[in-house]
Amino acid sequence: MDETKAEAPPSGEPVSFFEEKRILATAAIVLVADQITKQMVIRTIGDNDNTIVIEGFLRFVNWKNTGAAWSMFEGSSLPLAALSVVALIALIKYRHHFETHTPTGKLALGLLIGGILGNLIDRVAYQHVIDFVRFYIIRSDGTEAGYPAFNIADMGICIGVGLLFLLAWREGSPDEEETEKES
Repeated sequence: MDETKAEAPPSGEPVSFFEEKRILATAAIVLVADQITKQMVIRTIGDNDNTIVIEGFLRFVNWKNTGAAWSMFEGSSLPLAALSVVALIALIKYRHHFETHTPTGKLALGLLIGGILGNLIDRVAYQHVIDFVRFYIIRSDGTEAGYPAFNIADMGICIGVGLLFLLAWREGSPDEEETEKES
C-alpha cells in the first residue's frame, strides 16, 4: 500500500492526504487561530506581563516557553522543533492507523497537525513558544497556585491526543467482548 494514501474507508478508494479536506480545514483553523492570538498577545501584553481576565481565576500572560508542555525540557527549542517535524511526517504517513475514515479521526488528526504546526512556527521564528492562557487561584495565604500557561496550539494537541485515545479505546472494546465470549 502506498504510505501517502489513507486506508480506504469501508466503501471507497484510498485518499491522498491533500484530499483530506476535513483534516486540512481543522488544521488550518487551529493554526490560524493560534498564530492570530499569539500576535495579539505579543502586541498587547509585555514580556512576562499579564492581563487579568477574571480575578483569581484567569489571566492572559506573555510567557516564552523554550521547552515542551509545562516547560519540560526547557532550553531545547531547536531539538523540539526537529521532533515536531518528525511527528508531523509520522502522523501524515501513518494516519491510516488513526481511523481517519471517521469524522472523529479526521478531527483528531487535524487538531494535532494544526497544533504541532502552530508551535513549530514559534520555535523556528522566535526560538520559543508563546504561552498565554493561565488559570489560577489565590490561596488563603495570598499566594497563587495555577495551571501552567498554554496556547491554542497546545489545546489542539491535547484534545487531538485525547480523541485518538478515545477512538483507540472505543475500537478495542468490541474485540475485548469477542475475546470474552470465546473463553
